[in-house]
Amino acid sequence: MLNLFVSFLIITIILAILTLLPIWRFEAWWVRSLDFPRLQLLVVSLFLLLMEAVLLDLSHYTTWGLLIVVFFCVVYHAWWIIPYTRVFPIEVKSAKRADNQRMIRIMTANVLTPNRNAEALIELVRKNVPDLIVTLESDGWWQVKLDTLESDYSYTIKCPLDNLYGMHVYSRFPLTESKVDYLVAPDIPSIHTLLTLPSGDKIRHHFLHPAPPSPTENDESSERDAELIIVAKSVAETDTPVIVTGDLNDVAWSETTRLFRKISGLLDPRIGRGMFNTFHADYWFMRWPLDHLFHSDHFTLSKISRLAGFGSDHFALFTELVLETGNNVQQSGLKTSEDDLTWAKDKVDDQNVSKYDVSRPGTS
Repeated sequence: MLNLFVSFLIITIILAILTLLPIWRFEAWWVRSLDFPRLQLLVVSLFLLLMEAVLLDLSHYTTWGLLIVVFFCVVYHAWWIIPYTRVFPIEVKSAKRADNQRMIRIMTANVLTPNRNAEALIELVRKNVPDLIVTLESDGWWQVKLDTLESDYSYTIKCPLDNLYGMHVYSRFPLTESKVDYLVAPDIPSIHTLLTLPSGDKIRHHFLHPAPPSPTENDESSERDAELIIVAKSVAETDTPVIVTGDLNDVAWSETTRLFRKISGLLDPRIGRGMFNTFHADYWFMRWPLDHLFHSDHFTLSKISRLAGFGSDHFALFTELVLETGNNVQQSGLKTSEDDLTWAKDKVDDQNVSKYDVSRPGTS
């Protein structure tokens, strides 16, 4: 029994460290990567809690000490995860009617540069008929394949790169004032444009794919975080309808993604509806939401779904929004605190970037 207790003690200590370490706002990749597997750690915590309750002697106070620690881990991970389940209230209201003149369907797809199954992605486009497609990691080879869509998607923005950060936009609707920015790193682009709906309404779009904190790319999350914050600060200052989408290389429930939502004022249509885990397509037990779409309170949600696999390590995200008229919709997201503003300022100052570096289509 002693050996069993020691084994559970060691496992509990490791679990507690993995749970508490991300609270530390240290930007090193080995800390920030622990933001990702909260769902997996929740499952492990629940299983460990059950095993300890069944196998250990409940008459000993040391057993209850372990149970309390593991129960804390369960509650803590659940606090981050529950907003992305159906038991939580929705943040974005459901569209009451379909107005084709004021509706936009967006497909966000990280294609995985070496993936050569372009036909599968094109088939997804044919089947789901998005109005706008944004691809991440698309290089020159992918551009040639995607250009076959131009008969239906005649408005395009192309930035083919061989460094895993190429980006392409194909749209049925007119795109104006388009620009490719390199906001933080000289080899990582973002695209900014103004889209005009059939109704004549204009939507400001920002397509992002910052580099992740990882041992093979960036040792820290500082560049990723700074890019997201300056875009957040930029869009917070406009009354124009806004959509931000892309592979943000951060999970929906991380503190840094929440900071982006707070600073920008944008809404997350997944809240109260599901996680829509888009990565990793090949491993069902290690998936989390890396591909995102956030929007201003001008929109309601008609549909959001994760599409079928197409050979990439990401699934595509499909989102259908309706631009509402006037101020008929009352909806709001997370509130910003003074600590949030200070934290955001420190991140931006660290990279010597500014919200004024972000292109602002639609701003005279």
